Amino acid sequence: MRTSPHAAPPVRRAGPLALLLATVLALVGLLVARPTPAAADSADSFITRCGIRFCLDGKEYYFAGANAYDMFTFGAGSGDTETQYMDKARIDTHFARMAADGVDVARVWMFSHESWHGFEEREGEFNEQQYAAFDYIIESAKAHGLRLIPVFENYWEAYGGIDTRLRWEGLSGGHPARAAFFDKNRCPGCFTSYKNSVSYALNRTNHYSGVKYKDEPTIFAWELMNEPRYEGQSAAENVDGTTLRAWVDEMGAFVKSIDPNHLLGAGIEGHGTKYGFGGDSGNPFVHIHKSPYIDFTSAHPYPTEHWADLSIEETKDLIRAWVRDSHEVVGKPFFMGEFNVHNVDRALWWREIYTAFEEAGGDGSAFWWYQDRNIDGKFGVSQGAPELAVFRVHSDRMAAKSGLPGSTPSPTPTTPPTTEPTGPTTPPTTPPPAPAGCAVTYTLSDWGTSFNASVTVRNTGGTPVEGWKLAFAFPGDQRITQMWNAVPVQDGRNVTAGNPSGYNVTIAPGASVNFGFNGTSTAGTNGAPTAFTLNGKACATA
Repeated sequence: MRTSPHAAPPVRRAGPLALLLATVLALVGLLVARPTPAAADSADSFITRCGIRFCLDGKEYYFAGANAYDMFTFGAGSGDTETQYMDKARIDTHFARMAADGVDVARVWMFSHESWHGFEEREGEFNEQQYAAFDYIIESAKAHGLRLIPVFENYWEAYGGIDTRLRWEGLSGGHPARAAFFDKNRCPGCFTSYKNSVSYALNRTNHYSGVKYKDEPTIFAWELMNEPRYEGQSAAENVDGTTLRAWVDEMGAFVKSIDPNHLLGAGIEGHGTKYGFGGDSGNPFVHIHKSPYIDFTSAHPYPTEHWADLSIEETKDLIRAWVRDSHEVVGKPFFMGEFNVHNVDRALWWREIYTAFEEAGGDGSAFWWYQDRNIDGKFGVSQGAPELAVFRVHSDRMAAKSGLPGSTPSPTPTTPPTTEPTGPTTPPTTPPPAPAGCAVTYTLSDWGTSFNASVTVRNTGGTPVEGWKLAFAFPGDQRITQMWNAVPVQDGRNVTAGNPSGYNVTIAPGASVNFGFNGTSTAGTNGAPTAFTLNGKACATA
């Protein structure tokens, strides 16, 4: 994304009330910072590429993701590293929020040359406090079962970007002058400073885990830059992308020489006259992505922007063209790394976009962007937004394509989540058989008068559970307002969540099912249930 609400004035100091709140939220973070069983199963495995697909443990892997670019700014940006500079509770809460909505992968920014939360404010001087904060982002993502796609640098001016690196070398920035960054004849120092920063990040040891970034499986992949281009230098370069491809090859080879474990993307937008989107800007989709050091393609569709002005059908055709070229011409997976719309029915557009993406065989997506508070009125997506119901269905279907335990596709991409507590239309004549064993993970995100919960039920026995009902009691005054992937019945504090009609009916031995819900509560009364029964039999809590 080229512009974003990052320019909001930062709060640099935390007062006593803020510190007290952070302490309370940190306790909540202890409740939510636990991985789901499905995520934990392969948490130590790197994502790889198998031809045109992503793979996990040798099996095809598809994901539904979101951008959460600003997480590196969560905290005062000054003061004590562990308690003030970073806001651990805010990081934990946001990862829990995303996990509850079905986000598998978060694309995050790992760059800034500003004095506030800067990774590298001056050339070659790396901010230990800021990298310590990113250490925690990695650990929290891991605890919540998400993977990350960090981006090394920015083409645009947000947080300094390559304009700052050009300034360090005595050159001017701004578009299109910043193209000099990619030309070794004009800015050899730019190549050196970029490599130095990338080397520092890849070789950094996380001070919490003791694991170097280059050895951390929580990292899904790296991206060389956010939306690089070599535009306006010549008509030929705009079409051919020769200079940018040379830069991608050199930097890609450099990254792979240090870190052969992780996948690598270029981070480009997918513009081009051949696609009818954005025009030729020195970053041709096919030629750049054919670099032997790049593992997947990327594109960032914003069809309702004035410069794009695409209809829903034109947008779907665009996505199909990218996926087709990715798989048939480039021979690599396709990642829709950013997308969104505005001034339209967003839920409708998302439903159509995700359907086209899935039918075309897209491999991973990340909408722009999941905000943790109401910051961006144009593209920001907040918890509870109608389009997130569409996203959750998409996430379920991508998980089902991956064959993850307990993942079964919904009957149709347009099926909405259950909104009213209703029981089954035809009660069973006999109760379902009790399972041999079960374990429940309950992840809570509490905001005082509202909350969100994600529940994973795992069959630890040796026989399938055919038809399931999970019963539990809220500890306080909590009311479910919406539940997905299960049918709720609530009587006071007592809740029963049963399998939906037609899917996720069976829990195979060793497999799990997941459902989530939103609710209202009286501030101070929320908390996780302490006991669960599955078809009448007590479950362990994980």
